[in-house]
Amino acid sequence: MGKHTAPPSFVPAILQPQAVLLQSDKLFAQSKEVLIQHQGELYRLQLTRNGKLILIK
Repeated sequence: MGKHTAPPSFVPAILQPQAVLLQSDKLFAQSKEVLIQHQGELYRLQLTRNGKLILIK
């Protein structure tokens, strides 16, 4: 069996200087839903009762 290597386009987020780390407990401190505007579209990021995240367009 050959050694598994990541595809050349894969770069871990820790190595990307432009990556921003957001803590979900801070993001959802006031509400279980966060609105995100992206390219003129509005998205909702929701925190479920089970602690999972759902992104809705």
